[in-house]
Amino acid sequence: MTQVAEHTDRAQYQADIDTLAAADTNDTLSALRDAGAEKFSEMDFPHYKEEAWRHTNIKPILKSTFRTHIGASSASVTTDDLAAHSYTKDGLVEVVLVDGIFSSELSSLDTLPDGVVISSLATSEASMDLLGELVNYTNAFVALNTALVQDGVCITVEKNTQVDVAVHILYVTTGQANTATHPRNVIVAGESSEFNVIESYVGLNDESETLTNGVCEIVVGDNAKVTRHKVVSEGASAHHLMTTQVTLGRDSRFNAFAMTLSGQTVRNELCVKMTGPGGHCDLNGLYLNDGDRVIDNALFVEHASAKCYSRMGYKGVLDGNSTANFTGMVLVPQDSQQTDSDQLNNNLLLSDKAVIDTKPQLEIFADDVKCTHGATIGAFPPELIFYFQSRGMDPLTAHGILTYGFAAEVVDAIEVEPLKERLADYVFTKYSPN
Repeated sequence: MTQVAEHTDRAQYQADIDTLAAADTNDTLSALRDAGAEKFSEMDFPHYKEEAWRHTNIKPILKSTFRTHIGASSASVTTDDLAAHSYTKDGLVEVVLVDGIFSSELSSLDTLPDGVVISSLATSEASMDLLGELVNYTNAFVALNTALVQDGVCITVEKNTQVDVAVHILYVTTGQANTATHPRNVIVAGESSEFNVIESYVGLNDESETLTNGVCEIVVGDNAKVTRHKVVSEGASAHHLMTTQVTLGRDSRFNAFAMTLSGQTVRNELCVKMTGPGGHCDLNGLYLNDGDRVIDNALFVEHASAKCYSRMGYKGVLDGNSTANFTGMVLVPQDSQQTDSDQLNNNLLLSDKAVIDTKPQLEIFADDVKCTHGATIGAFPPELIFYFQSRGMDPLTAHGILTYGFAAEVVDAIEVEPLKERLADYVFTKYSPN
């Protein structure tokens, strides 16, 4: 093992794996966990010598003693506790999980439209055929999730089903100190279907150090469209690691919005594979960083078929001593001709102590392609601030308006109105001088 891994107490995780195996009554999940446990035993945790993790400091996670709570949470959570995070009043279908376990009492599935099936992963038969089939073990945390998965959400959308109402998956961490959860989502959109989903990860306690180690598997059928919104708003001391792997069929479309608002350490890893011609993926992100927090967005798109289009458009606002990383990799194999791809990462620095490491990358083996990539880093130019001052505006207000305008471009592209309005209010309030 590497030097970093040698100083990491893996016994805490192995003890939880053994405890969960002893209590297991689900044969299918048991087989999946066994496979994950075997893979986990063979893998080292990521470390700075790996290029994909070189600038992401996960030592606080590796040195902490996180234990997985087996079974339902003992914490009491009410609808009042969720009011600030819920969208039921806006008419959205809502699935609630407390410390990683599905809660039927807090969920609102009465308005679920025809052609859509939503169930707890622990009890769903529909998910078992696909669960684990898509995931590549890109790092040891994926294997750890597989070894310790207890619950999550399974969503299947039938062929030719157009779902007008968005589904909101609300993962609530109650903040029990040094607790780890390992949620797993499986989303399958049938041929020619259309579906919107929001995943919110929120914390009810800012002080407790917690770990969310999630995996999401998404299948977009031929000619189908899936739009996924992910919002990370966990506690100030929370660590959040999420690996999402998406497979697109012929003429399918996948739109994604990743909004990182809070959390001590956050890594959003998104891998998209386009397996049929005509595939289209549009990946958008906004990360708001301050203090000494670390935010890492790692994106990988494989054009495994010809005539596909991909776009990455991520923006970051950094303040304080914060650190952010952006890695965008697009792979175009030799047979994937007529590929069209572009990526852009723009970063606004509000502090001279903030650090951004951005690496948009292209790996192209085909010769008939149109691919671009780029990045920008900097603060607002002094002459722009002076322009606002010359119109009677103080510098703080000018900075606030300009920062909001910079971030609002990503928020305005969201089509789910309640989510767009809430995020716009959050950004405006965060950077308003008052």
